[in-house]
Amino acid sequence: MSRPITIFDTTLRDGEQSPGCSMNLAEKLEMAQALADLRVDVIEAGFPIASPGDFESVKSIAETVKGVQVCGLARCNDKDIDRAGEAVRGAEHPRIHVFLATSAIHREFKLRMDKAEIVRRAVEGVKRARNLCDNIEFSPEDAARTELDFLCEVVEAAINAGATTVNIPDTVGYATPTHMFNHIKTLVDRVPNIDKAVISMHCHDDLGMAVANSLAGIEAGAGQIECTINGIGERAGNCSLEEIVMALRTRNDYYQADTRIDTTRLVPTSRLLSSITGMEVQRNKAIVGRNAFAHESGIHQDGMLKEPTTYEIMRPEDVGFTKTDLVLGKHSGRAALSDRLKALGYPVEGDKLDIVFEAFKRLADKKKEVYDSDLIALVDKRPPSERDWSLVSYDVKTHTDEPASATVTLRRGPKEKGEETTETFFGGDGPLDALFRAVEKVAGIQLEVTDYRVNSVSKGKDAQGEANIEAISDGRLYRGRGVSTDTVEASTKAFVAAVNSAQAGGGPPANIRRNAV
Repeated sequence: MSRPITIFDTTLRDGEQSPGCSMNLAEKLEMAQALADLRVDVIEAGFPIASPGDFESVKSIAETVKGVQVCGLARCNDKDIDRAGEAVRGAEHPRIHVFLATSAIHREFKLRMDKAEIVRRAVEGVKRARNLCDNIEFSPEDAARTELDFLCEVVEAAINAGATTVNIPDTVGYATPTHMFNHIKTLVDRVPNIDKAVISMHCHDDLGMAVANSLAGIEAGAGQIECTINGIGERAGNCSLEEIVMALRTRNDYYQADTRIDTTRLVPTSRLLSSITGMEVQRNKAIVGRNAFAHESGIHQDGMLKEPTTYEIMRPEDVGFTKTDLVLGKHSGRAALSDRLKALGYPVEGDKLDIVFEAFKRLADKKKEVYDSDLIALVDKRPPSERDWSLVSYDVKTHTDEPASATVTLRRGPKEKGEETTETFFGGDGPLDALFRAVEKVAGIQLEVTDYRVNSVSKGKDAQGEANIEAISDGRLYRGRGVSTDTVEASTKAFVAAVNSAQAGGGPPANIRRNAV
């Protein structure tokens, strides 16, 4: 019989600390609901004391998202813990996660505390949190580099104080699988009250071993894994949720452990996060990468045709990929589009379906073949506000050794009643520079583009291009995404989207850094 493993998702907390991955409130709520639909057990929604925005996002997720534990992070001090307790109070199943560094290097250089002070502060923190919430997690930060005798002492004290989960973080990604196995096995063998708490793993990927270290922890007795979608997180990232889940599912014969994750939601959730953050998944990424189930070798293809399990240990449909890529054409109707999108993990109805269907018809007129990846690119799940700009038309002129010029018409507000404005810019350093500057003239705002990427969404000469832009306005970071068979149009749409985000405000400070477990 399989042992149940709790999946603690920290995409919205540790994952968001990854450079370029900050999200606004609407994006966090959308991502949190997707995680709940994925059936994660715990969502670590943020670090409430970090900023008013973090507090509001944790509070909103706690009050809105149902069927999942919602957790807030706090250092072992009164203000942090009280703020976290207030933020998660409205959750169906609240959790407070308190942490305090325990390794010798952190004690000496960061905290300047001796061992006795560390134990005292940990106990006080857990007890204060327990007065606010019954479900308390304690993390001895940098546990992988903490002396085993002292780690056992701190863990025992935290459990006696009321911790129901003890998390063992490899904060800097220093450990190896054998190292982590020994740490967890030592806790299991030597901490007398360890049976009163769940042992958790929180592994970083600095040496590329976060998933392997987490699996080693499970072998030694851990019952919870802390992970993120696409493995995003501080520095090289965290344990990848999709990889740990499918490792347990595929090798259940060995680990005798499994999760309650709906694995068919893995690819849609991965794509949603990429769409929100603009951080693409590498093609050869395990489980959710575009090449994860691709076979080019003739020997492999021959084996696949005879028996798929010769070269595939998982079925692509089990993680949310589809067997058939070519699905619809210009004669397809609204019902067929809706059904296909649902099969892809994107249930779209009502006005939203009308918008996507109209975009699909326009695309089908341009392309001979419409692929699943094309359909997914059309689905922008965040509806525009009444004040958002949209691209109506553009005209750009450029010649060798001459400055470019561009004329852009934007509409502000709904298509039926929005007002259109046209501006022209002369003297651009290339066509995109001229287009972007013309958009700035219309919107009355200036942005500094810090990252610009264009990628093919599907295959063929008429493939859609997806443009992603990151830009800074008033010291804050904003992102935009645009899709079109015309890469210039896609780029302009992406810049307009970044302008809309900047005018809405609330973007994260550029180069933000926060505490991490």
